[in-house]
Amino acid sequence: MPLPELFSATILLLLVIDPFGNVPIVLAALANVPPARRARIVVRECVAAYVILLAFLFGGHTFLRWLGLSEVSLAIAGGIILFLIALRMVFRHPEGLFGDPPGAEPFLVPLAIPAIAGPSALATVMLMASRDPGHSLAWVIALTIAMMVTTIVLVASRRLERVLGERGMIAVERLMGLVLTAIAVQMLLDGVRTFIAALHAP
Repeated sequence: MPLPELFSATILLLLVIDPFGNVPIVLAALANVPPARRARIVVRECVAAYVILLAFLFGGHTFLRWLGLSEVSLAIAGGIILFLIALRMVFRHPEGLFGDPPGAEPFLVPLAIPAIAGPSALATVMLMASRDPGHSLAWVIALTIAMMVTTIVLVASRRLERVLGERGMIAVERLMGLVLTAIAVQMLLDGVRTFIAALHAP
């Protein structure tokens, strides 16, 4: 595959994974976790998301077909989850963003899924694989680079918090909550629109 196409695929994956947009989610999810364990947890969740994205890259369509599910149902379910998370970002709860007890560590949900390996990222890797299956190695390279950048950004999220301060991070969290709400609603609308179009298709 030509280098420009590989670069474009990497940028596309970075946009749909959105590491900078996930910084407030990571900070909120790890708020009650001891600082010494935060970087290790972020790396673990990024590795889990990478494995999940690889699995969907090579077998996503087959897996959904076995379960009798479609990409539309995946998008709608992901939109609902993101919407609920976004509400807690905008309207802060004393028990935290995800309602975990003090000291609880996130595992797979919500960091690996749906924050990093969200519906848009899963759908993107499946689309890349189905559109040009002959370049599977290039897609793996692009995904690997994108996940390396994502891991670096999310591991450094606490430094960003120190630079912006507590009030700054609260403002960023609420702003990203508003943005995430819009993304979740758009995801739901797209899924419903696709479903309705399929119902009226001849």
